[in-house]
Amino acid sequence: MTGQSLWRPTRRRLSDTLLAALAPVAACSIGLGALTTWVGTGNAGSPAEISVTDGRVWPSYGDTPETSAYFRLINSGGSEDRLLKVTTTAVTGTPALYGHRMVTENTATDQEIDSIAVPAGETVAMAPGGFNVTLRADKDWKVGEYVTFTLHFEHAGKVEAVAVVSPPSSGGA
Repeated sequence: MTGQSLWRPTRRRLSDTLLAALAPVAACSIGLGALTTWVGTGNAGSPAEISVTDGRVWPSYGDTPETSAYFRLINSGGSEDRLLKVTTTAVTGTPALYGHRMVTENTATDQEIDSIAVPAGETVAMAPGGFNVTLRADKDWKVGEYVTFTLHFEHAGKVEAVAVVSPPSSGGA
């Protein structure tokens, strides 16, 4: 064995090896700590849990066939969900989601929107000047009657809700 030297660990080689191994170990420890905190707060894998309450729909007035419906959307789950559409067999045509938008400092308009976000653990109350469902009213609706709606959510799926026919003075959801 002439001309060959034996490999010997030196202090520098050992410290370089230790530093090279330390970075992935530290990254894994930080990631594990974050996941542990997320699981500990109860949000890991917790789906959206949607309930719909306080449904109100306004009767039609005069020659105006369009009206508004309002609901309270409650998400008691750990993930955000989105209301994508509302359907009902009680009217002709397809109801549409609308949101109130400021145009200038003193003027506003309602605008058709694609969806309404319902954040995790929060409630979204539809009301005049906010979100609503615009639909063609049935001229035969009487105050106090009930109209069945199906609200379609991105994650929670279909949620059946009932809205009472109420005059606008009763407010939104």
